[in-house]
Amino acid sequence: MAHFGKIVVCGVGLIGGSFALGLKAAGAVAEIVGLGRNRATLEEARRLGIIDRIAADWADALAGAELVLLGMPVGQMPAVLQALLPHLGPDTVVTDGGSTKADVVSAARWALGEKIGQFVPGHPIAGAEKSGPMAAQADLYRDRRVVLTPLAENSPLAVSRVQQAWEACGATIEQLDAETHDRIFAAVSHLPHLLAYALVHEFAERENSGQLFGFAAGGFRDFTRIAGSHPEMWRDICVANRAALITELDAYMAELLRIRVKLASADGNGLAALFDAARRARADWLAGLPPTAEE
Repeated sequence: MAHFGKIVVCGVGLIGGSFALGLKAAGAVAEIVGLGRNRATLEEARRLGIIDRIAADWADALAGAELVLLGMPVGQMPAVLQALLPHLGPDTVVTDGGSTKADVVSAARWALGEKIGQFVPGHPIAGAEKSGPMAAQADLYRDRRVVLTPLAENSPLAVSRVQQAWEACGATIEQLDAETHDRIFAAVSHLPHLLAYALVHEFAERENSGQLFGFAAGGFRDFTRIAGSHPEMWRDICVANRAALITELDAYMAELLRIRVKLASADGNGLAALFDAARRARADWLAGLPPTAEE
């Protein structure tokens, strides 16, 4: 297993904090230094043992660092990349945990210029509706996938360093190009979050919202669980990947219209066939998941 000396985590919430705890649990890092925009959050992360110390600034954080993980919402990436650039030494590799990749790559090219080869984009396929340091888990990435979208400018050594860090956390690595990544996750991640937020919001806006929420039970709770996710993060994801997300939303609206036609015509057989096909597809998907993966 690779052993890292100093790793910097900028953004010590669920994604960054779990990365830090996973490396610590594996004994794969000597020191983890935290950086972020909220001092109270950093202090909490240090108290919880997520980070070993809080960096005074980027100059302090990057001195002697082997790897940097950017764990903030994707909308903050351009400013953060620009801020770290003056202090980025030639031997430090930077990666991220953002849920969109084409926009992050564009931001990195703009901010880092000729140092773009030191940035290896990534996306851990794990998470929860909770946020902040208290939500961080040492085993969050165990038996989960992390997608890397390497750039043509990345050296094999830079990609390997990022891969080894995630593997130390228990993850398996896959690679996609940034555009393919964004199309896939618009469908399987970004659209479900958008739908969950929309349903809860639509109920909340009704005059009888109290009555509706009062009778809502397990099905509504399960469907809308991800509407408890970090609003700023998901705002940034939806805006950044809006073209692919609109394509998926249009396809879903077309499917809803087909279902509406079946309902209006009392086509019970048609509805049953659709429900059965969906149930079988979901069962096949779940059967292929690792035993520890959450639904």
